Order: sequence, then C-alpha cells, then structure tokens
Amino acid sequence: MLRKTFMAGLALALGVGTLAHAQEYPTRPITMVIPAGAGGGTDVVGRVLADELGKRLGQPVIVDNKTGASGMLGTNAVARAAPDGYTLLMAYSTPVFYAQHMFPKVPYDIRKDFEFITQVAATSLVLMVNSEVPVKNMKEFMAWAQKNKGKINFGSYGVGSAGHLMSAYLNDSRKLDMTHVAYKSEAPHLQDLSAGMVPWGMGTLGAALPHIKGGRLRPIAVLGPKRLADLPDVQTMAEAGFPDPEFNTVAWFTLLAPAGTPKAIVQRLEKESVAIIHSTAMKARMQVFGLDPVKGGADQFRADFESSSPIIAKLVKISGAKQEQ
Repeated sequence: MLRKTFMAGLALALGVGTLAHAQEYPTRPITMVIPAGAGGGTDVVGRVLADELGKRLGQPVIVDNKTGASGMLGTNAVARAAPDGYTLLMAYSTPVFYAQHMFPKVPYDIRKDFEFITQVAATSLVLMVNSEVPVKNMKEFMAWAQKNKGKINFGSYGVGSAGHLMSAYLNDSRKLDMTHVAYKSEAPHLQDLSAGMVPWGMGTLGAALPHIKGGRLRPIAVLGPKRLADLPDVQTMAEAGFPDPEFNTVAWFTLLAPAGTPKAIVQRLEKESVAIIHSTAMKARMQVFGLDPVKGGADQFRADFESSSPIIAKLVKISGAKQEQ
C-alpha cells in the first residue's frame, strides 16, 4: 500500500513538474533546423514560420541550415537532440516522406524518433514544356510523346525528387520510352528547360512562375487534387484524363520535434503553428511562393504520412531512385 501511494505521488509530482515546465516554455531562444540550403523553398517557408512563431512564443526562433545527405544530416541531428522543445525540424518531403523508401540505411525512424507537429504548406507540381514544344494540353502532349518515342528527354531537380518520381511514373505507366536528365537543384533544371536543353519536366510553381510569366515555359497540367490559383485555366491531371492516385501526390513542408518532447509543449507548438498557417498574412505570403494552404495539425500530418507511404514506395521503385549506401 505504501509503495503504491509513493508511486502515485511520484507520478503526480512528475506530471505537475512537466505541466509547469510546459507553462513556462519557452524561456530561451528556439533553434529551427532546416536540412536544406539557404534561399531554397524549405528555407523560405521555414524563415517565415520561424519569424511568426517567435512573435507568438515571445522568444526568437533561430534558423540553422544543416545540409547534406538529401536532408538526412539535419533531420538526424534533430532526432538526436534533447526533447525539450528547443530544437525543431522544418523539412521538405524528401528526408521525411521519401528517404525511408529510397535509402537502405536511414539513421532515424520518422515514426519513432519524432513528434509530429504540423504540415505547414503543400506544393503541387506543374508539368511544363519549353515554349517551342508544339503542345498546349495533355492530349497534345501524349500525341507528341508517342510520335517521338525513344527520342525525348525529361529533366528533374534531382534523382528521387518529387519531380523525378512523378515524371518517371508518367513515362513508365504510359510507356513513353523517355530518358531522365537529373540536375542538382531546381534552378539549373528550369534554366535548361527554359532554354530548350530539355523539352519538358515538372517543377514547383513558386520556382517556375517567373519562367511561365516570361513566356519561356508553358504549363500543361497540374499534379495534385485541385487547380492552382495562379494557373486557373490549367487542368489537373485528373481533369485531363489521368485519374491515377499517384498524380494526386503533393509535397509538404513539415514541422517536427524530437520524440519525447513533453506533450504540452508539442500541443502548444501545434496550436501556434496552425494559427499562423491559417492567418490571412501567412496565406498571402505562401501564395507568393505558389504554395497551397493546408488544414494543419498533428493528426492530419500523421494521416497523410501513412496514406502516402505506399504510393511513394511505388513511385521510388518505378523511378529507379532507390539509392545505394
């Protein structure tokens, strides 16, 4: 009886201590690790969120860019960080959604080593052609591809990138016999696409929009479940006659914390982050970058992670993007 009373008292004391700690949080600056280089999409979104989150929490949120190993270096650093709410991960889909399917050895387990906080934004890919390619919609694109079977290249912003996986799936599922040309990042990919070095490819709207507005690229279709506000006349793949669920896949920017971070702190971060992403100011800033708003929240994040996992595994297999380590 005495032992049970002691254990109950200890549990109560620990619970009260955790609650008090969460109520005081944060008492010092927070580090947001971004496993990508400065100036890229993840960095831009992360810095906007960090700025707003710092205002709401009353402490600065400092961005730390840790690049390397397809984003896994920075992601693993957060997985091994103290679970106290002072180290967060702001990541694109590659190290969070794709890595487990692409690499035989990933130094972390997203399900076990992280607390899901929220998705911050989503980005749908756009299938584009160089303006000299004589196609204006998917029907014409397919006729052109069939006519030039075995002669066409397509570009992407890296092996295993969302653009690579989606393009490779279209190529494989429709037996188009095209050749993949991989670039190190999206900027050189779009530059060569605009110059006609490769005739078509897929990219994010935020990066491609200046080329589209400049008349160098022509958008043919949008991947994802809905049309984009900046391209209202461009059909989704489903509307164009390609209803495959693979073409509904989008890429997310996500916020996570190390596993074991106190629940009250995770919930506080979730509440504040969701409020930010639903604010009018944040929506306006995201639209500038061609990003889609998300529902947000840990539950939606987990649901999308699990539902997309088998689709991503299939896409990686088809694309041949599985890496050796």
